[in-house]
Amino acid sequence: MSVVPAEIRPGAVRTVPEQARRAVELGPPARFGPSLAAVYRAQLSRARVARIPLLFVAVFQSVGITVMMRGVVDGGPEAWAVVAGSSVLVVAYVALNLLSQYFGQLRASGGLDHYATLPVPPAAVVLGAAAAYASFTVPGTLVTALFGCALFGLPVSNLWVLLAVIPLAGAALSGVGAACGLLAPRPELATLLGQLGMSAALLLGVLPADRMPGIVRLARDLLPSTYGVEAYARTFGPHPDWGVVLADLGVCAGVGVLSLAVATRAYRRAAVR
Repeated sequence: MSVVPAEIRPGAVRTVPEQARRAVELGPPARFGPSLAAVYRAQLSRARVARIPLLFVAVFQSVGITVMMRGVVDGGPEAWAVVAGSSVLVVAYVALNLLSQYFGQLRASGGLDHYATLPVPPAAVVLGAAAAYASFTVPGTLVTALFGCALFGLPVSNLWVLLAVIPLAGAALSGVGAACGLLAPRPELATLLGQLGMSAALLLGVLPADRMPGIVRLARDLLPSTYGVEAYARTFGPHPDWGVVLADLGVCAGVGVLSLAVATRAYRRAAVR
């Protein structure tokens, strides 16, 4: 009597392992669009539990900075920079701080193994989580912008520009935040990187650029969110240069594609470990 299992004996009929292998081979690959929508809905449902504290903290912080800057800025381009920077800061708080913490904890707890077992493209996981968290920044950004305009007496006729600034600046910052969380060896370091990124967005995005030294302006040019700030701030002028506004938004879009690609690669690297 042979002790070799039938499924591996020469000439024997391949049973369960062969059938399972063929089933895997014949299974249709998951498409990117439906996968992204599924991850987005799942993450949106998860983040919805914390939406009230999230909105309160992000808006309270940005509104408080606007009030503080009102004591040192009277109006003109400096007021434009303060209002625009405080509005985009809501996006930076979520994209840099919360996303880096989320992906850092997901990696440390083994949560990436769950996604690795699903037929979901890595880019859909990163984009879905980023889009879900960014969705909660829309009302907070609009509230901060309306408050800042009322505080400094600025027009609200071009408030619609934020509908382009929020997703483009959010994509650029979300990629950076997700990459920090996925590449950091420990969740504590991911949290630290997210806090440092948000502090950079605060200092370099809210303060007027003409009051900064040259080396700080160079660092400001390297921060992708400042292009979203500049795009919105330019719309407060009597005759906005829409070509420059579109150029600033284009920089946000380009950096967003690049940073999300880096985050996707970091996800693949972390998921196989």
